[in-house]
Parts: sequence; structure tokens; C-alpha cells
Amino acid sequence: MFAGWNKMQTEMSLTASAFCMIVFCTAGVFSTRGEVRHKLADRKLCADEECSHPISMARALADYTGPDCRFINIRQGQIVYVYGKLKGKGRNFWQGTVQGDYFGEQSGILGFFPNSVVQEIQHLGTEVVELPTVDWDFYC
Repeated sequence: MFAGWNKMQTEMSLTASAFCMIVFCTAGVFSTRGEVRHKLADRKLCADEECSHPISMARALADYTGPDCRFINIRQGQIVYVYGKLKGKGRNFWQGTVQGDYFGEQSGILGFFPNSVVQEIQHLGTEVVELPTVDWDFYC
């Protein structure tokens, strides 16, 4: 009896594992999430080694709609917390989060935006650290 039970448990476990693999693998096919996009820059400035503290606060001067999942959408007048500033070839892009209307739909989403659509209104730290970018910075 136990031999048959163990065989049935093994088959159920394999079936469940196969189902999970199919779901997770095909989810990447139908979604733009879960992939690394090309790097916008090789270096960045942050307030700390983990880029976990904002460098500054900025106010959006204009609406901005990002071209892909690495970018955030910004509406004119919103406050943006800037966590990173790209250097070199991507120096025109900053990384941050948007503060919307009472934690609007994008609150907490970290993404890139052109620095030309915001004006810094308050610096939150005195020092910045230059770091290399990593693939995770451009992960969707």
C-alpha cells in the first residue's frame, strides 16, 4: 500500500513541478517584465553604496511617458525622489520614484526619467558616491 502511495505522491509532485515551470516560463513570453534591458550607462551617482537613500527631491516641470519598463511616467507638478544620477553616456537620465496623489498608482516604482523634465527643489544629502551600474539597475 505504501509503495503505491509513494509512487502517486511522486507523480503528483512531478506534475505540479512541470505545471509551475510552464507557468513561469511562458509568463516571460507574454510579459515585458522579467528581462534585462541594455544599460543606459556604466556609472551612477548615489547617496550611499546601496542607492537606498534619495539624493534629492525634484518637482516635475512637464509630463513624461517612459518608452519601456525601465522608465517611470511622471505628471507635471509631481514630486520625484531622486535615488541615482547616471554618468557618462546616460548622464541625461536620473533614477527615482514618483510621489503621486496620496501615494498614486506609481508610488514606490523605481525607474529612469530625463533630468530635463524635473527641477531639483531640495538636496537631501551632502555627499554622493560614484558606483558602477549593474544589470539589476535596468531590470524590468
